[in-house]
Amino acid sequence: MTPQSISVRITRVQPGFDDIPLPAYATAQSAGVDLRAAVEQPVELHPGDIVAVPTNLAIELPPEYEAQVRPRSGLALKHGLILPNSPGTIDADYRGEIRVIMSNIGREPYTIKRGERIAQMVVAPVTQVHWDETASLNDTQRGAGGFGHSGTH
Repeated sequence: MTPQSISVRITRVQPGFDDIPLPAYATAQSAGVDLRAAVEQPVELHPGDIVAVPTNLAIELPPEYEAQVRPRSGLALKHGLILPNSPGTIDADYRGEIRVIMSNIGREPYTIKRGERIAQMVVAPVTQVHWDETASLNDTQRGAGGFGHSGTH
């Protein structure tokens, strides 16, 4: 089975970053494309820091799609780098630069280098909801059981 394919317009926000590749799938079955740091100079991220790392990219998604920005597992495991708003959502009507909000929850500083893969982006269809307000909801076995409740009875 071949994954669905759509066309998405992309532009570089500023000149001078042509050395940084456009987002690309690492393998034929990758769900996300790699986003890279478009920084002039290396950025040192100390434990506890939060920064918005530029990618120098803006995209034009079709109206029924979104893009989700997600962390790279290797950066999280090896260096404690996370995306605190993960997944970050890029709406179809946003035309600004994609910036990746990164935080260092590790024990050591980490230096983000120009062109480094810092996050992945997954483009996915969107379903919009029409809310049907009602006085009550149908009962289920779980009911209103909250955190840690499912599968315990």
